Amino acid sequence: MKKALVFVFILLQTVIIFSENVSFQVGVDSSLTKENQTYSGKLLILITNSSRRLQIIHPNFMNPKAVYVASTDANHLGQERTFDFHSNATASPEKISALPAGKYQVMAVLDRDWDFGYHFDMDGGDLYSDVVPIEIPTQKISLTLSKVVPKKKPSLPENVHVVEFESSKLSNFWGRSIKMQASVLLPPNYKKGDKSYPTVYDVHGFGGSHTHAIRHMHTLNSEMRQGTRPEMIYVYLNGNCSLGHHVFADSANNGPWGTALVKEFIPHLEQKFRMDTKPKGRFLTGHSSGGWSTLWIMITHPEFFGGVWSTAPDPVDFRHFTGPNLTLYPPQNMYANDKGEPYTLVRFQGREVMSIEQFVVQERAFGSFGGQFASFEAVFSPKGRDGQPMPIFCRETGIIDPVVQKAWEKYDIARTLQNNWQELGPKLQGKIRIIVGTKDTFYLNEAVLLLEKVLKELKSDAVIEYIEGGDHFNIYENDLSKRIAREMYKVARPEE
Repeated sequence: MKKALVFVFILLQTVIIFSENVSFQVGVDSSLTKENQTYSGKLLILITNSSRRLQIIHPNFMNPKAVYVASTDANHLGQERTFDFHSNATASPEKISALPAGKYQVMAVLDRDWDFGYHFDMDGGDLYSDVVPIEIPTQKISLTLSKVVPKKKPSLPENVHVVEFESSKLSNFWGRSIKMQASVLLPPNYKKGDKSYPTVYDVHGFGGSHTHAIRHMHTLNSEMRQGTRPEMIYVYLNGNCSLGHHVFADSANNGPWGTALVKEFIPHLEQKFRMDTKPKGRFLTGHSSGGWSTLWIMITHPEFFGGVWSTAPDPVDFRHFTGPNLTLYPPQNMYANDKGEPYTLVRFQGREVMSIEQFVVQERAFGSFGGQFASFEAVFSPKGRDGQPMPIFCRETGIIDPVVQKAWEKYDIARTLQNNWQELGPKLQGKIRIIVGTKDTFYLNEAVLLLEKVLKELKSDAVIEYIEGGDHFNIYENDLSKRIAREMYKVARPEE
């Protein structure tokens, strides 16, 4: 493919991105640059040929070709500031110069905290322009960053508390103050007595935070009042960090998040609220990346918790890391099997939607860190000589680095259980439950199947449940959440 010729510079609040058949001039509205205020971040151009007039262009997760994205870092956008950067803007699914002639819509976004790849969209504080209709080929399109995404402050029910705690272990690792966060939902009758309650520690999936569950807490309150859900304390932990989702694993790049949780944050919460302080009253649950997180916390701190209910977890057996087998030496390719057939990462309703390579190209266009695969590397990889997580595979070719693959072994849940079962087996008795759909959107059920065979060989009593036809997003239908809550409560209060 002929390469795009892309140049970018800033002059008086302006960034200009040139390609062979279209150029974009992006400025900052004067109302946002008062008192010489400047802005830095990841500058993105989003283009779509949708025939429907759009107010905002969002990336299309189910069709990588539906929205073109080009991006580059931009520093000090504002009045009388200049900036130059490299000629090739990262883009997905191809360079902007590959766009065929036709009618399009375009907008600009300045991702001010470089986390577009984590949220897969804008979030509070980002700047963006109006959506402008264009026709390619054209000479120059002017876009003005004139709007600011509002920072949302969720409305808290009376019995919800947002807790921040400065971790000495994490702060020592980073050399600055690092705070752990959680949203805590107290049961409706909490103020009416002095008894303690079983506590559920819930970890969100990739792209979320501890505040995302607040919108569902009114429902949980109602269910506990009606008696359809047992009264327990719910702690929604924040797994979001600067490099993506830290999954509460101790790592060379993110720091000792798992140790800090068990040794510092939970003891702090137990002093602050009337929580059960014994293992049979502490439970773990989470979905997707949160499912992997809670399963990892369980097996690395088996005597501290009473059980885990992990749903649709990220790969729990690295023999099927959403396709590639990361246990073979020499390593496989990350993008294609030995026959050259690409690995599909995303499927939906029987359709193959996106390959791993397409997903990675899109992720790179959003930013160099914070995306899903970059987040895996931040957790599993050693720190490189440049101070950054070492990539496990080349983004251009898919070639896997055997040294980094070897380092990932310590985070392979199936391998960890196999290698340490003599010690872990008795401590994990009756404590592992995994639930996944048979048609998981990201093929995560395949790794669960492999782990299930390992657990059977180890004679584990772990309960693995497959929801027939379920995908990544619908397995909580039919009141799965309430069923899990009842199972937890039965462990904590068997006499009731």
